[in-house]
Amino acid sequence: MSNVRESYDYVVVGGGVAAASAVKGIRSEDASGTIAVLGAEPDKPVYRPDLSKGLWLKDDATLEGSSLAGDLDDDDAVDLVTDTTVTEIDPGAHVVRLADGSSVGWGKLLLATGAEPRTLALEPSPRVVYYRTAADYRRLRDLVLAGRHVAVVGGGYIGSEIASALVQNDVSVTLVLDLEDVQEQMFPRALAASLTLAFQERGVTVVHGSVAGGEETADGVRIRLDDGSDVTADAAVIGVGVLPRTGLAEAAGLDVDNGITVDEHLRTSAPDVYAAGDVASYPDALLGRRRVEHVDHAQKSGELAGRVMAGADATYDYTPFFWSDILDAGYEAIGETSSKLEMVEDWKDSPGGTGVVYYLGSGHVRGVVLWNVWDSVDKARDLIAETGREPVADPESLRGRIPLG
Repeated sequence: MSNVRESYDYVVVGGGVAAASAVKGIRSEDASGTIAVLGAEPDKPVYRPDLSKGLWLKDDATLEGSSLAGDLDDDDAVDLVTDTTVTEIDPGAHVVRLADGSSVGWGKLLLATGAEPRTLALEPSPRVVYYRTAADYRRLRDLVLAGRHVAVVGGGYIGSEIASALVQNDVSVTLVLDLEDVQEQMFPRALAASLTLAFQERGVTVVHGSVAGGEETADGVRIRLDDGSDVTADAAVIGVGVLPRTGLAEAAGLDVDNGITVDEHLRTSAPDVYAAGDVASYPDALLGRRRVEHVDHAQKSGELAGRVMAGADATYDYTPFFWSDILDAGYEAIGETSSKLEMVEDWKDSPGGTGVVYYLGSGHVRGVVLWNVWDSVDKARDLIAETGREPVADPESLRGRIPLG
């Protein structure tokens, strides 16, 4: 760790999108303060959505082209250190301690530790990939030559994106779902069913069940389901959600509740310690306290945290959005999009074609999915704000509020 100084004006724990954005935020307020970015992953920060989207679907896309490290590498006052484990943060002493036994002092500290994949009763191995990082992307690329057979476990956000990407790269896919349909926990039943059918029409084998175990074999992977049946493939990709990395914060005595609790300035319960990105539980200006695992939030909250750390009097009053492309369809969405909420569907033709789904709680629009409807995120955000002030008396009246194009 000879390339790390004894202390910095700012230390960022984490090496992802929020961390890179925080450096940008710091530099907008402080042109010369010293910054250390300490990332646990072996790779420098990358634009993480590319790992399940563009890198699979664009012929000219490269991992180098997805790097976010350019400005950090070019700044002599920024030390970007990868493959480095922070074992302890000490808010009282204003130091972080590293796995090699050294300590680094800081004036302001940002926890941008992100999230880690949920694991199942199937150990990670060279052929079993819990998909999250650039290293995971490289490993999966090596495993999935055209004609290979891959089992994708999970039909949620990441699972559906990876299955879609693999199919479009001539890989045979078996999709293991623990629910009936793809993205059922998010989409209305008819939309989820149409999406599942679209996968099947592209040659995907859909299998229902929960993973009970399994192992890597001499030439592939065997996955055992809870009904006793097996799924065999050349490799397996697991995408069943993530958990916020809050261990450092908990050990340091910071307030933690489904993420590191922060205020509207992204300050934690400890002086001079901030949190942003996937790991932060923040007070959303429109929806109340929540935690968001998407890149728009990582970018916006990371930059705002950096600005505040460097002295800006600013609040995080932004409600982020997210998006995905699945097979031939795409969507943008904002807010709370759980199929457990009341839903109002407004389709131009049939579910899965072009439409808007409104998610409500007690007459308040809590979220919106824009399915093959574009340039309407701001309209959806405005509607969430409007119904937050005055609930809708008749949810059916929402149809038509956002044009279908």
